[in-house]
Amino acid sequence: MEYNISATELARALGDVLARVRYRQESFVVERNGKPIARLSPVNPAAAAASLREALAAWCDTPADPSFANDLERVGASDRAPLNPWGS
Repeated sequence: MEYNISATELARALGDVLARVRYRQESFVVERNGKPIARLSPVNPAAAAASLREALAAWCDTPADPSFANDLERVGASDRAPLNPWGS
């Protein structure tokens, strides 16, 4: 999807805009005084989709660890709030 953004807005939110371009594959038309001056878009959107497919395939092909549930239960049991939160 493509969005319009002013140069001022881009300067204030550059990190957020770059994250949207990288992770959401969004594009932006940068405007100054209401006129388009530049386009900010992903370098290679197909590469990001391919790596996501590869990650999903690797995750699905990994066998489940039967002891993982036991580990989660042990961590949950040890993570309890103190009886007196003000005591040190």
